[in-house]
Amino acid sequence: MAYPGLILANAALGEGIETHLFFTFWGFEIINKKTMGGLKFTPIGNPATHLPQGLGGLPGMTAIATAKMRKAIADLDVPDVPEFLEQIVASGGHLWACKMSADMNHLVDEDLYDEVEGIISASDFIEMTEGAQLLFI
Repeated sequence: MAYPGLILANAALGEGIETHLFFTFWGFEIINKKTMGGLKFTPIGNPATHLPQGLGGLPGMTAIATAKMRKAIADLDVPDVPEFLEQIVASGGHLWACKMSADMNHLVDEDLYDEVEGIISASDFIEMTEGAQLLFI
């Protein structure tokens, strides 16, 4: 689930639209220094795999699905997640981390990708982006 938001942010920046990304819950894996380089694609509960759901729980299926997804992304010249974040920031995008999610995961600024501008509450983010188009994927 890392790519939909990153792709939309990149497209918005390409159109000259001010862009702020708010990472919460599972999105924290995308900006956590320890996990951002090793994200996995799981076929369990994911209808986009077009596989019978029972196969997703078999040993090795996550590794196979991840390898297949990484190859498909690389074949399209789409950058990996850390490089994509760099591109978004270099294009003027802003990255924010959810305070509740940070607290729940016992994470602080130093644990997060260096370009995350801060750990803020959802209310702060809504106030900061008042009048903006918001999308939650």
